[in-house]
Amino acid sequence: MSTVLVAKSRTNGKRSQLTDIRTQGNFPAVVYGYRVENTPISVNSADFLKTMREVGRNGVISLDLEGKKVSVILHEYQEDPLKKDIVHADFLAVDLTQEIEANVRVEVSEDAEGVKSGGVLQILLHELSVTAVPDKIPEVLQIDISNLNIGESVTVGDIRGNFACTINHEDDDPIANIQPPRTEEEDPDGGVREEDPPENSNDDKAEGEDV
Repeated sequence: MSTVLVAKSRTNGKRSQLTDIRTQGNFPAVVYGYRVENTPISVNSADFLKTMREVGRNGVISLDLEGKKVSVILHEYQEDPLKKDIVHADFLAVDLTQEIEANVRVEVSEDAEGVKSGGVLQILLHELSVTAVPDKIPEVLQIDISNLNIGESVTVGDIRGNFACTINHEDDDPIANIQPPRTEEEDPDGGVREEDPPENSNDDKAEGEDV
């Protein structure tokens, strides 16, 4: 069963109205998509954060818009860079029987054999585009790289089929690899080479100069 999030319709986007919405602990949003016209709404900030903790970033939410239930996912959101408050969100209404595309965060284990040997983990794809019915889109793609050694990589082809969704990338696209340990270049003499003094230094006496 989808988690219910209550929303209220709003009539316009005047600055004064948006200020009132935020003052009351809410934020402006919009819902659109499957069988839903583009509708401005407002959502309670605390209820939204609680809902997202329950369903995850790509989870299906039952949006209660004044008594009408709409299955939605969070499509995009904007966050205040300082306060970290949600200032606006877009909810996409979905058909639970139809596949959609979504970006899913990638997580890899950092206890790879190559890392234990001093190698450096490099993540090349932090998100992957996937296709699935809405309630089968994972919140995160957990990838096991524990057996990865220095100089080796994990590609999309290595994980294809591990999840209940279609990954929309080429098989040879690298997700992460283990780089050799970083070393500082040293002078062959084991120290810092001093620069040769410039020619015609002021310390040299020109031929024939009086003493």
